[in-house]
Parts: sequence; structure tokens; C-alpha cells
Amino acid sequence: MSAKRKIEIFSAGCPACEETIRMVNRIACPSCDVEVLDMRQQETAARAKEYGIRSVPAVVIDGKLADCCAGRGVDEATIRAAGVGVPLS
Repeated sequence: MSAKRKIEIFSAGCPACEETIRMVNRIACPSCDVEVLDMRQQETAARAKEYGIRSVPAVVIDGKLADCCAGRGVDEATIRAAGVGVPLS
């Protein structure tokens, strides 16, 4: 049995997630083992947190969050910079 590349897709079932699943499955090769994980499951959400996933869809390849999926998500400093927490005059 040959080695396989492990690809995990973290999804919440939204249209953007479904599009990502279709795209990954379309480009996957015979060396790819694709698994779709449901973020609505507590165990999956905990696993996503370990990878540093902050938004979905997200793709992990061989245990590493793909660069395209890193650095997103809600950030307090950004929200505050947009005016949240500052009363309107």
C-alpha cells in the first residue's frame, strides 16, 4: 500500500463550504485521501481549534492548515478599529 496525502476539509455545510469540497475533490489525485469534517460536531470543532482554524471552509493537508485558510476569522482589534465599542455622537 502506497502513502497517501491526507486532506481534511472543515465544513459547516454552507454554499462556500460545498464549493470548496467540490473543488478539492475535483483536483484530488489517487494519492489524496479526502475527508470532510462537520464543524457542527463538537469533536470536529475542537480539532479545528487545535489547527488554528478560525473560519470555514478550511483545508488541512497532512496536518498543516493550508496557507489560503490561515489568518482569517474575527479579530477583536479589527472589530474595535471599525468602531464597535465606541458610542456614536
